Amino acid sequence: MPKPPLILYLAAPRGFCAGVDRAIRIVELALSKWGAPVYVRHEIVHNKFVVDSLKSKGAVFVEELDEAPTDRPVIFSAHGVPKSVPAEATRRNMVYVDATCPLVSKVHIEAQRHAENGLQIIMIGHKGHPETIGTMGQLPKGEVLLVETVGDAGTITVRDPDHIAFVTQTTLSVDDTSDIVAALINRFPAIIAPHKEDICYATTNRQAAVRAIAPQVDAMLVVGAPNSSNSRRLVEVGARAGCAYAQLVQRADDIDWRALGGISSIGITAGASAPELLVNEVIDAFRDRFDVTVELVQTAVEDVEFKVPRILRELPHD
Repeated sequence: MPKPPLILYLAAPRGFCAGVDRAIRIVELALSKWGAPVYVRHEIVHNKFVVDSLKSKGAVFVEELDEAPTDRPVIFSAHGVPKSVPAEATRRNMVYVDATCPLVSKVHIEAQRHAENGLQIIMIGHKGHPETIGTMGQLPKGEVLLVETVGDAGTITVRDPDHIAFVTQTTLSVDDTSDIVAALINRFPAIIAPHKEDICYATTNRQAAVRAIAPQVDAMLVVGAPNSSNSRRLVEVGARAGCAYAQLVQRADDIDWRALGGISSIGITAGASAPELLVNEVIDAFRDRFDVTVELVQTAVEDVEFKVPRILRELPHD
């Protein structure tokens, strides 16, 4: 029996961004330099496959610094950490490597600069997300106020409306964030915006590719983890752009084939922490069931690369 035809629109860019690639390389280089085990505070990136792969090589993942021994190196995740974390590592005489994405570090520096100029900061982000915790933890309590929604923007109480600035989490929905920013500017005309957009290039590019594909497909699958902010935003962008069925899947085994019965077109993308191997696994699963024609939808070209910290570029110890 012939397989039903299916046009598979493959988003580009998709998958790993430069910050994720750098963070994974940092763990691998640390294992090469110091041997196993190397400890990592929080998931280095939000993807179970990546984390499990690094575990198999000798990485040990912990949620708090006190779970790591003082005689082994510790790595801070790509999402960034509050200032108290490296301070505690220094106090305990630990060797540590900061794998914070440079674009997240840019937001940290921006918040500190505003605070030095006497401004209170509003952070647009998701409560409890490690990036938000890390950015808010760059300054004393009360100096960074969290706004998650347009409603929050209308009710938040600031110290002085004429002396505030805002920063954002790097992995937010571009559309949702613009609505919140508009509400803040409407309420606080003197608020200072970032010198350059805080939402990172990778988040913006991946959302743009989904926006281009979504109106022309019957379904959209985003390969990524449930705790990955940028992956979940891609699902939301797909639904908002007109796709009737947009879902997040971690692996091909998670695909709900009954929900996809009768489709003739599908869009596939991946969050910034999802490896291409998992995208290929999903495509192969569709090839098993359909006569697939792949069409690449490329909306941007990425050539960004971030260097690893100097400590990992030095020669290994004897």
